[in-house]
Amino acid sequence: MTSLIKRNASGSTGDGDANLLINGVVGVPGGIGEGARGARAEAFDRWLGGLSAWPEGVALVAVGGLGRRQCAPYGDLDLVLLHAGVGGVDELASKIWYPVWDAGVRLDHSVRTLAEALSVARDDVKVALGLLDARFVAGDRELADTLVRTATDHWRRTAVRQLPGLREITTARWQAHGELAFLLEGDLKEAAGGLRDVGILRAIATAGVTDALRPAVRAAHLRLLDTRDALHEQAGRRVDRLVAQERDGVAARLGLRQPQSDAAHGPEVVVRDGDALLRRVAGDARSVSHALDDAWRSADRLRSGRRRGGDLRPVRRPVARDVVEHDGELVLARTAIGARPDPSLSLRMAAAAATTRLPIARATCEWLAAYCPPLPSPWPVEARAALITLLGAGPGLVPAWETCDRYGLIDGWLPEWTRLRSLPQHNPVHRYTLDRHLVQTAYEAGRHTREVDRPDLLLLGAFLHDIGKGLPGEGVAGRAGGAADHSIVGAPLAEAVAARIGLPGTEVALIGTLVRLHLLLPDVATRRDLSDPVTIARVAEQVGDPATLDLLHALVRADAAATGPAAWSDWKGRLVAELVTRVRTALDTGVLPAPPAPDPALVAGPLPVVHLTGDRVAVAAADRRGLLATVAGCLALHRLEVLSADASTVDGRALVECRVQPRYGLPPDPIALGGDLRRAVAGDVSVTRRLRGRALAARGSGAAPRVVWHREAATDAVLLELRAADAAGLLYRVTCALDEAGAQVRAARICTLGGDVVDAFYLVGGWPPDDERARLEAAVLAAV
Repeated sequence: MTSLIKRNASGSTGDGDANLLINGVVGVPGGIGEGARGARAEAFDRWLGGLSAWPEGVALVAVGGLGRRQCAPYGDLDLVLLHAGVGGVDELASKIWYPVWDAGVRLDHSVRTLAEALSVARDDVKVALGLLDARFVAGDRELADTLVRTATDHWRRTAVRQLPGLREITTARWQAHGELAFLLEGDLKEAAGGLRDVGILRAIATAGVTDALRPAVRAAHLRLLDTRDALHEQAGRRVDRLVAQERDGVAARLGLRQPQSDAAHGPEVVVRDGDALLRRVAGDARSVSHALDDAWRSADRLRSGRRRGGDLRPVRRPVARDVVEHDGELVLARTAIGARPDPSLSLRMAAAAATTRLPIARATCEWLAAYCPPLPSPWPVEARAALITLLGAGPGLVPAWETCDRYGLIDGWLPEWTRLRSLPQHNPVHRYTLDRHLVQTAYEAGRHTREVDRPDLLLLGAFLHDIGKGLPGEGVAGRAGGAADHSIVGAPLAEAVAARIGLPGTEVALIGTLVRLHLLLPDVATRRDLSDPVTIARVAEQVGDPATLDLLHALVRADAAATGPAAWSDWKGRLVAELVTRVRTALDTGVLPAPPAPDPALVAGPLPVVHLTGDRVAVAAADRRGLLATVAGCLALHRLEVLSADASTVDGRALVECRVQPRYGLPPDPIALGGDLRRAVAGDVSVTRRLRGRALAARGSGAAPRVVWHREAATDAVLLELRAADAAGLLYRVTCALDEAGAQVRAARICTLGGDVVDAFYLVGGWPPDDERARLEAAVLAAV
C-alpha cells in the first residue's frame, strides 16, 4: 500500500518479507501468491476491526480486492460503512477513514444504509458488481450478511437485463486500454483480458448464465494476480501497466525463464526473461478474453430466447459451402462431417466467420481441431482462396483469426506461427506483439487493395512482411551493426510460405521482394535527398516495375498504421509519396526527374531573407560556411525539430531550407523566431551564445553512437550517417562539428525512431581518405 508498506530491517521487499508494517503498528505480509494475498487481507481485517468499537446496527463491509481476499502489495481499500439508521455514524466513519488516510492507503469509501446500498446497486451496474465481492470485516455480521445475500439475489434476478449495459461499459474500457494479449505494455487490470474482465466473468457465473470460470480461466486469473503482485513489488508502488523496463525484474520475481532454443519449431530464437513473462501474460489474457466472449454469447442467446417468448428453437441458415449459421454462431453443415473431411474446411470456416462477422461455435472449433486433416503441400486452390478471403475480410479478420488461434487451427495452416505467437517487439514505436502486428497489417492493407494490380499478393505480403523477426542475426532495418535486417532474414521464409500455399514461381519471388523491400520506401524517403538522381535511380533499380512500386507503397502505409501512431506522420507520408512519384516517373519514362529549382523568393531581394510557412523554414544570407549549423541551432533554441535540411549556393547566396515540427507540440512565436534567425545569420554574438548554452545543456547519455559511411549514395557527395540517441540540438552540434572540421554539408535528413535518430549528412566532395574519414568521424562522435 502506498507509503504504508515499509521495508523490514534488512531493507528487502521480496517474497520473504514477513515484517512489513501498516502505520508502524500492524504487520502486513509481503510476497507473491494466493497465500500472501490472503494474509494481507487478514492483516487489514484485524487492523480495521480494531480502529473502533462497533455498536449494533453498524457493519464495516469490504468490497474490491479486500472483499475478495486478493490484496495487492500496493493496492487500495474499498470499504462500505453499512448502518441501520443508528446515530453517530459520521463520527464512527471519521474514526475509520482518517487512520486509513494517515497510513497512506488509497481509500474508496461510502456510508450507506442497507436500502441505500441496494438502491444504488439497482441504478448502477458497476456498483451491483462491486457488491458481489462484499464481505464482512467488523461490526454487525447479520447486517453485512443481509447486504451480501440481498445484493446477490437481486443480481441473479436482474442480470440478463443489466448485462447489455455492462457490456457497453466494458467495450468502452477495452477501446481505451486495448487488448492485453497483444500489447507490449498492457494494463493488467483494465485492458481486455485483464483482471477487471475476470470480475465480469465471476458476475456472469453468479447469475447462472454460463459456467464462465472454468479451470483454465481460474488458473490464468491466479497467474495474472501473481504478475500484478510482482509488478507492485518490483516498482515499489501501485502500478498495473506492465512497462518494458520492469518486465525482466517481474519475470525474475516470478521465477520465469525463457527457453533458449525451440528445436521442435525451427531455429533458435532471440530470448529474454521478460519475453517469457509477456508470452505468459498474453496466453492468460487470451484465456480470459475467450471465456468472456463465450459468456457474452451465452447471455445473448438467453436474452434472445426470452424475446421469442421462451421459444429456444435455433434459427439455421446457410452462409457458405459447408457452413451454416445456427442461432447466431457458425457451425458445420451436416453434409460436411463425412468420413474424409476436406483439408480446406477449417480455412473456409474461418473465411466465412470473417466475412459474416459471426463467431464460430466452440464445438465446431473443437471438431475442426480434432478431425480436419492437414493441408497438403502445395495447398489446394480452395484453401488458398479462403486464406486470401480471410486476410481481406476487414473488421471480421481479427476476431476470426483469434478464434482459430485459440483452438490451434493456425498452427496447422502455418507451422511458423508457433514462433511468432505473442513475440514481443523491442522497439518503442510498436504497440502490438508480432503476431497481432502481422494480422493487423493485413487488415490495414485491405484498405488499399483497390490501388494495386494484385490485391491478393498485397494481403499476403502484408501478413508475412515481418516473419523474419525474432531469429538469430535479425537486426532492425539495418540499424544494428553487423546484424542482418529482419526483412532480409524474412524474405526466404516468406517465399517458403508462398510456395507451400501454391503460388506460382513468379508470384513467390514477388512475395519475397515485398518482404525484402518493405522498409525501402520509408527509409529512403526519410534518410536520403529525394532531389538527387542517384537516390531515385537506386530505388527504381531495386523495385523494378510500377506494379511492385504500388504494392510497396500500399504495404508501407499498412505497416505504419498497424505499428502505432509514432510510426507515421503527414510529413513522412508526403516524403514517401514524393519518392513514389519520382520513382514512377523514372520507371515509366526511363528519365530521372530533374532536381527542383530554388525558391525564387530566396534568390532575389535584400539579404537576409527569412520565410516561415507552416512546417517550412527558408533562409537566404550572404554565402559563408556554417550557415546550416547556425539555422539548425536557432531552430533548436525555439524547440523545433528539424526533419530535413538542404543547403545550396546560388549566385553568391547561401540558401538553407528546412522542414520542422515542434518538439513539444506547441509552435514557437513566429515573430521571435524570425527575429532570431535574422540576427543569427547576420552573426549576432548574443544569439550564438544562447545557441551554444542551450546545446551544451541538451547533451545527455544514451547508447554508444555510431557513424556509417556510404560511398556511392549521392551524385556529388558522400554520405555520413549518424546513429545515436535523440536529443534537442543534436543537428546543431553535429553540423557545427563538421563545419569546424572543414566539411561542407549540402543536405541533412533526420529520421527519428523512438528514442533514437538516424541522421544522414551529405558531405560535398569525393570519397575522403581513411585518415580524413577517421578525423570527421571522431569530430561527430565528440559532438554527440
